[in-house]
Amino acid sequence: FFERMILALNRSGLRQRVIIRHDVDRAARLKTDGMEVVQVPFGGWFDFTTTKTIAQEIDRFEPDLVFSWMSRAASRVPRDVPGTRFVHAARMGGYYDLKYYTTCDHLVGNTRDLVRYFADKRWPPERAHYLPNFVSGEIQQPLRRADFDTPETHDLLLGLGRLHRNKGFDTLINCMLQLPNCSLWLAGEGPERWRLRRQVKRLGLEDRVRFLGWRNDVPALLASADLFVCSSRHEPLGNMIIEAWAQTKPVVAAAAQGPTELIRDGENGLLVPLENPAALASAIRRLLGDPLLYDAVAVAGRKAYEQDFTESRVVERYLEFIERATFGLHAVRVEEA
Repeated sequence: FFERMILALNRSGLRQRVIIRHDVDRAARLKTDGMEVVQVPFGGWFDFTTTKTIAQEIDRFEPDLVFSWMSRAASRVPRDVPGTRFVHAARMGGYYDLKYYTTCDHLVGNTRDLVRYFADKRWPPERAHYLPNFVSGEIQQPLRRADFDTPETHDLLLGLGRLHRNKGFDTLINCMLQLPNCSLWLAGEGPERWRLRRQVKRLGLEDRVRFLGWRNDVPALLASADLFVCSSRHEPLGNMIIEAWAQTKPVVAAAAQGPTELIRDGENGLLVPLENPAALASAIRRLLGDPLLYDAVAVAGRKAYEQDFTESRVVERYLEFIERATFGLHAVRVEEA
């Protein structure tokens, strides 16, 4: 999302200079329309160049706002650069320790629950802001199920994300025992891959569960599926729910933090208890067995996407935040001059 947001802000006309960890491919993707990209180590204790380079770039570029992503970047931004006034904001996508953000003027969370977390940690509420992620709304053509040895007669479920215990894919696989007319695609890589494969083999589900590996065609995968399932034990945002909504696909989700914030149960998705294969299977059967509910949930999800999570809407909110956060800087510079 970092890349997606930077490029969207660039398209909006915002002038930016980007500082990233050394990554030639990422730098090439970001060097569009004259945008400058600086690469630094972002290393450990013995990295003496990153903070110095950031200070030099602030001095050269004279930004109104320095926007840091993740704790290491936030902690490397200097409090002051002589001769340059700027506001420091940090964007957070998880429940991180605020001790790394003591130099920040503002914190941005991509969920409302994160903003509540800031308040619980005694961060001033007037300096805490909710700015959501966005996803592409371009409708994709479905992939051929035959290419993945998946019967056309089966209802197709899709799970997306890193193959990690937090994602609860073991719960999703277990629920497949109660869904004999469904197939499942799991797209992602991670440390749980071989354990999940062994689970599939042990349960005799090898003919109905496909591991697709890491994919760059999420909209096409969603277009191919009948239903998106978010089975996470821990999910701060649930970005994939927004991806599914953008493709007008109904969603069944375990009631982790992010899905609970996004989904109105029975309206734009179905919520079930965490780590409960029987409840997950029951909700899936309910949607697949009720065409009217299926269509209503899919349409409501698309409407929620169009209202809050399109590129234009999120960029508008970011620009409004930047304008508010930096209000008065230019007047101060004129007076000083």
